Amino acid sequence: MNALLQDLQIRLDDLTDPRIEAFMQEHLKDMRATSPPESVHALDMVQLRQPEIRFWTAWRGDGELVGTGALKHLDAEHAELKSMRTAASARGQGVGRAVLEHILGQAVDLGYQRISLETGTQPFFEPAHQLYLRYGFTDCAPFGSYRPDPHSRYMSRAL
Repeated sequence: MNALLQDLQIRLDDLTDPRIEAFMQEHLKDMRATSPPESVHALDMVQLRQPEIRFWTAWRGDGELVGTGALKHLDAEHAELKSMRTAASARGQGVGRAVLEHILGQAVDLGYQRISLETGTQPFFEPAHQLYLRYGFTDCAPFGSYRPDPHSRYMSRAL
């Protein structure tokens, strides 16, 4: 295990740390740069603070925010994975995998039977596609309020 993962702390967050807002602004900026406006489904800070959202942050031992992920309650058995992001400085080092594993475990503990996600189709999202496929996600039809969109890829897996 690399040093980053040995010191990684993942915690349920209340979104009050201003570093989180800056991190998520970068996320929104990347999403807007890679997808047309109508296909950007990333949540802003107001949306992330809604009661149906649980939000986790991943911190390096030195206090650097290196990853995020969220779980949105859809119904008693179904949740949506949201706001998965790894800091550019930590990509390829297992942060996304660690956050995903943590959230999948939390989803099971919360009693969900299924977890779904929406991600982009552009080459920028290929590392995310590979991560989700490794963890058993398969392509599915749009779910919740999503509609067919050539810029969106929908994936789901049973828990």
